[in-house]
Amino acid sequence: MKISINIKHRFLRHKRSIAILAFLLMADSSNLMAQTSFAGLEHLFTTPKNYVVQHTDAVLKMDGNLQENAWQKANWTTDFVDIEGSLKPLPTFKTQVKMLWNDSTLFIAAKLQEPQVWATQTHHDDIIYKDNDFEIFIDPDNNTHQYFEIEVNAINKIFDLFLPKPYRNGGDALISWDVDGLKSGIKIDGTLNNPKDQDKSWTVEMAIPLKALRMGFPVKVPEEGTLWRINFSRVEWDTKIVGNKNIKLTDAAGKNLPEHNWVWSPQGVINMHFPERFGYLQFSRKSDAVFTMPLSELQKQYLWLIYYRQKQYLQKNGKYALTLEELKIERSVKIGERENVLQMDASAKQFTATVSTEGSSVISINDEGLIEILKSKP
Repeated sequence: MKISINIKHRFLRHKRSIAILAFLLMADSSNLMAQTSFAGLEHLFTTPKNYVVQHTDAVLKMDGNLQENAWQKANWTTDFVDIEGSLKPLPTFKTQVKMLWNDSTLFIAAKLQEPQVWATQTHHDDIIYKDNDFEIFIDPDNNTHQYFEIEVNAINKIFDLFLPKPYRNGGDALISWDVDGLKSGIKIDGTLNNPKDQDKSWTVEMAIPLKALRMGFPVKVPEEGTLWRINFSRVEWDTKIVGNKNIKLTDAAGKNLPEHNWVWSPQGVINMHFPERFGYLQFSRKSDAVFTMPLSELQKQYLWLIYYRQKQYLQKNGKYALTLEELKIERSVKIGERENVLQMDASAKQFTATVSTEGSSVISINDEGLIEILKSKP
């Protein structure tokens, strides 16, 4: 099957994560299990960050100024870190995000410290991450499939796409999808594409219609406590000033040095397309609301443990394991104070695993990483 040039760029962008994942998948499961069930996978099980987004009735102008009182009251996220988290040094420049929502719109603002603000991509759906950019990843259903990506550069050009499932599972991006009704603005504290002076930052402001974040279904207005998955990424290239331009630094072979990937909630690998690693976005109309981690999210960790171990097993043996015992995963696990039962149905080419505890829903995962709530127990 012919791959579009856009997807080729996307795969190239994550080639380092592919190499890391290949090494992980080829690792001997018995060695990884030496200490705990999660040994060797700890970087994929750090607790994602969370943000409680407050409801507003204010009218917000998308100009990047963030002068409205509602924005002044909204909390900034913690500073961005490297995409691999504590494995790498902290970013050179500061990045933060804040959010608001109303019954029709999710508002996102980001401030990016930057001494040289530049951009070269000038058309909609250009490969925006060829520039320094800001990126948004949203999974409203929290099932790792059917999620959305929006990228923007310092001249407010947008690259937006829909992912039916992650690339690792054979997904292909629908680049023809656009955020219908998107409004965005950029404010530059400095001058664009002028290396002769020192800039301070650029600020992004976006209004994303909730109805645009659905594919073929009516819009669902978030209720109190509704949970989405979301993450933000900043691509930053190392450059030097040549004449009147900022030019990317290259290696001895003339290839661009790898970009920096700075994110709000660390992914653990150099790949934004692990939706299970996105942060948590909790909707609220209460000013004093506090994020609460649902039991189901703790249960899903064991489904992802099975998923990752199965991918390791497949890489090593050319087929999936038929039992949890082959993966060295216990069938009964305690989550909090409750006993949970893990089950798996598998053949050589596919598998489905479930987790459940008394009085809760049965949650499943399959070999494509799709999370589903099967039913509620009485």
